Amino acid sequence: MNVLAEFLRSRRGLLGPAEVGLPAGPGLRRTPGLRREELAVLAGVSVDYYTRIEQGRETAPSDAVLDALAAALRLTADEHDHMLAIADRVAGRTSRRRSSPPQPARPGLLLLLESLRPCPAYLLDEINNVVAANPEGLGLLPGLGEAPPARRNMIRYTFLHPAARVVFGDWDRVARNSVAQLRGAEPASPGPTAELVAELSAASPEFTALWRRHEVWVKRGGRTSFRHPLIGRVTLANEVLSHPGSGQRLLVYQASPGTPEHDALALLALAVADSVVS
Repeated sequence: MNVLAEFLRSRRGLLGPAEVGLPAGPGLRRTPGLRREELAVLAGVSVDYYTRIEQGRETAPSDAVLDALAAALRLTADEHDHMLAIADRVAGRTSRRRSSPPQPARPGLLLLLESLRPCPAYLLDEINNVVAANPEGLGLLPGLGEAPPARRNMIRYTFLHPAARVVFGDWDRVARNSVAQLRGAEPASPGPTAELVAELSAASPEFTALWRRHEVWVKRGGRTSFRHPLIGRVTLANEVLSHPGSGQRLLVYQASPGTPEHDALALLALAVADSVVS
């Protein structure tokens, strides 16, 4: 089964008839979710044609068919874009998601990382490799800076470093979002993604289970809770700024002045400064 077929099957399994205004129908459902014929009716395609897509025998459905399936499956905009990108790959077409070769951090972005202090900040590539980080960024995630620079990856840290399960106040949510973000990056970086997926699948059954869900998510900002050994329990806002053309993005954690979280970041800055001096 190709990746488009796997994606469609996983999304179909998440929708029940009642959610799309269909009767339950006769007979016992052997698997959860919509039946193929139900999805085909909703999308306005023949059952035989949809079955061939899901079985991998039809590898080049048109954008019109894919758009209809996206609407029937109630895909988010990110999921829809992902489906179109993986359909290009399956069909052997030029991808509409341009890949970006690995690039070093631009001097201007490194200066920006420094100027953002004491806010923890990271420059990440498409699969969450840490291209660069300021001292507070490394200090916020205990153990991240101990890895060689080429091995620093936010998803690898989340699943394989024991400190991650302590420092992330909601590890389950962070882990699920990390895998969904990696799934979304796959069409633009298939080779690096496959290498990271193979490594994490061999080491973490939890990663493997989440990867099989085919969830897609693009991080654009939010809030993350931490249980930090030096600054205690804090919840920090985060923003993500993308750099066009490089596939890199800036992740910044911050807090409003006058709040306990702001004071905690100042304490973190002092702690990392002391560690450098000592």
